[in-house]
Amino acid sequence: MLLLDDLIDEIGENEKHPLASLMETIGNLIETYENNNFPRIHGNPTESLRYLMSEYNLTQSELPEIGSQGVVSEVLKGKRNLNIRQVKELSARFDISPLVFIQ
Repeated sequence: MLLLDDLIDEIGENEKHPLASLMETIGNLIETYENNNFPRIHGNPTESLRYLMSEYNLTQSELPEIGSQGVVSEVLKGKRNLNIRQVKELSARFDISPLVFIQ
C-alpha cells in the first residue's frame, strides 16, 4: 500500500506519466487481494461521513480534508464523490478503513 501511496503522490492525475500504468496495475492487484481476503463493507460513504460529522460534532467548514465548505456540501448532497486524496485523509483523521468512504 505504501508503494501505491507514493505512486499516487508522484503521478497525481497525469495519465501520461511513465509510471501511470504501474500505478494502475498495483492498484488492481491490491483491489483483487482485498476483494479475496477481506469482507466487503456495505454502506454509503455519504452516510458514513454524516455519521462521523455527527459523532465528532463537526460542521462542513471543519473538514479541510475534503476542501471548502462548498465542496463538502456537494459531497454530502451526492453531487460529488470523494477522490483518493480525500479518502486517505479522512481515513487517517478518523482512524478507520478507507473502504468506509468508497462505494
